[in-house]
Amino acid sequence: MAATSTATFLSFQSQGNALPQTRPSAVRFSPRYSLVSFSGLKEVTSVNCETESSFIGKESSTTLRGSFALKARKANRASRYGLQLVASYKVAILGAAGGIGQPLALLIKMSPLVSALNLYDIANVKGVAADLSHCNTPSQVLDFTGASELGDCLKGANVVVIPAGVPRKPGMTRDDLFNINANIVMSLVEAVADNCPDAFIHIISNPVNSTVPIAAEVLKQKGVYNPKKLFGVTTLDVVRANTFVAQKKNLKLIDVDVPVIGGHAGITILPLLSKTKPTVSFTDEEVEQLTVRIQNAGTEVVEAKAGAGSATLSMAYAAARFVESSLRALDGDGDVYECSFVQSDLTDLPFFASRIKLGRNGVEALIPSDLIGLSEYEGKMLEALKPELKASIEKGIAFVQKQPVTA
Repeated sequence: MAATSTATFLSFQSQGNALPQTRPSAVRFSPRYSLVSFSGLKEVTSVNCETESSFIGKESSTTLRGSFALKARKANRASRYGLQLVASYKVAILGAAGGIGQPLALLIKMSPLVSALNLYDIANVKGVAADLSHCNTPSQVLDFTGASELGDCLKGANVVVIPAGVPRKPGMTRDDLFNINANIVMSLVEAVADNCPDAFIHIISNPVNSTVPIAAEVLKQKGVYNPKKLFGVTTLDVVRANTFVAQKKNLKLIDVDVPVIGGHAGITILPLLSKTKPTVSFTDEEVEQLTVRIQNAGTEVVEAKAGAGSATLSMAYAAARFVESSLRALDGDGDVYECSFVQSDLTDLPFFASRIKLGRNGVEALIPSDLIGLSEYEGKMLEALKPELKASIEKGIAFVQKQPVTA
């Protein structure tokens, strides 16, 4: 990599669609003007959008340049290119020493918006924090071990990410994970309620279809439930859908956006291929093959790792994308959209994954248009997933109602 420039990845939205889509894009920085940021490798001072890059097209480049120009005018009226990126948010990762937690922590450490990165686990987190603390990015890394230090980890957190729990193993369904992970999520969310009730809470621990309702019930019993700030992270389903469709149709990955609705397990994962951007046609066979592959992609990785783990790296990437979107929303970006499993009134189910608009206060809006004009196949699949998703939600709610929550 040349000494005068380095690359990083940002997520931004195209202004050309009625529903903007989040796209991770390569941006090349060079130290010429007054932009002060961090790429994860060194401090840089300006941004230059390269329109011929394979990661970013002309339309996207124009959008990004315009976004930077707008922020530059607000941040530094005296300089045409001035832009101050202020690291001002605290992120806590609960389960930071695990297979998802470690790569996730590294990716979040690279964010220029994070000032403090608190890492918690029941063991082995001190070394992870020491390792990450050597990276020359703005955030200070602190480690917290065991229940006695959990409260200190959470105090003042703006975003709490929970990947804690046991991973899937060959032959294990998401339901098999329930009893272990349900107790873990319940105890961690209790601590969140006590120490940072206003934080965005990102639930990764599986089964998400049940652990999000568990978290909601705990927060309700604690008297601090805000449905706009509780998220089941289903971003990996979108990442996989975009990747598989781009490969199948030989499209530029940066241009592809496939909304994924429903839940985050098996048949409850419903990619809306008819809503793919850019518009592309699929045969009935392709629709079924892609849908099944997206639904079973987690199992594909579990089997490929042959007992050595589950989808940790891609999950960390997807979770980091959702964290970055949340931080941008907290920072005032008014154009942030992601899919997430949240409390919803779009169907007759109390929780449902769909595209949402994120803002400073969490969920600003649910986006109903994706559910309008579904294909016949998608309509049937939507009805088919509801009983299983409903049962998973009710299982999570019942689990908390049978357990005493610490006052």
